[in-house]
Amino acid sequence: MIFVVLVAVILLTIGIVWLIDKYAPKKSKPLILVVLWALIIYLGYSTFMSVYGPIQFNQLKEKRYKVVIENLKDIRDAQLAHRTVTGQFQGDWDKLVSFIENEQFTITQRRDSTVIDKELTRRYGVDTTKDIVIIDTLGFVPVKDSLFGADPRYKTMMNVPGVKEGQKFELKSGLLEQNGINIPVFEASVSKKVLLFDQDKNLVNIESEVVSVEGVNGPTLKVGSMEEVNTNGNWPKNYSQEQ
Repeated sequence: MIFVVLVAVILLTIGIVWLIDKYAPKKSKPLILVVLWALIIYLGYSTFMSVYGPIQFNQLKEKRYKVVIENLKDIRDAQLAHRTVTGQFQGDWDKLVSFIENEQFTITQRRDSTVIDKELTRRYGVDTTKDIVIIDTLGFVPVKDSLFGADPRYKTMMNVPGVKEGQKFELKSGLLEQNGINIPVFEASVSKKVLLFDQDKNLVNIESEVVSVEGVNGPTLKVGSMEEVNTNGNWPKNYSQEQ
């Protein structure tokens, strides 16, 4: 497409130069040629950028999205760990980081066993058994070691990479009622306008309204949801090896 545009501009240039050379007065030819060449260069550049600009935008957008998605996946892992240990998600960054640094996973083992049912034994006068499940505690593993090992990136996972310093993901948590049951939910998000703050506003506005199977739909890049029970991200597989 870019090649076709360039060929068209070259042919137009040749045609205009030929017309001037044939019909324009000799005295005015130099000035007219300078003006036309300036106009042609400007139009050629504008035409080229109208095609190449969106290509550059999409390349930069995908690069920034992929870096941000890595942070969002860390946030999701931390939140799922928080729910496993406490039964709830966390809506405060400082408390979530403190949880990672100080809390532990309990390692358990389930095993089946058979014991005497005292109530039935007393009722029938003969030994009666029942099956039970015994959960043994085998030990504890620090959440930090389990999720991040020696990598301290959890301390900065709330910071949006590639934008102005101090910009953090918006973090929410709460309960969502479904069928009379309150289910924990969370959401971490950042506006596309924040991620693409230095790009063409028209392209950013178009990107904020995307509805596509291969695109990040909507005005934000996020993981989780406050409107449905969902801990996935809203990015397609082409941005990440895992959803």
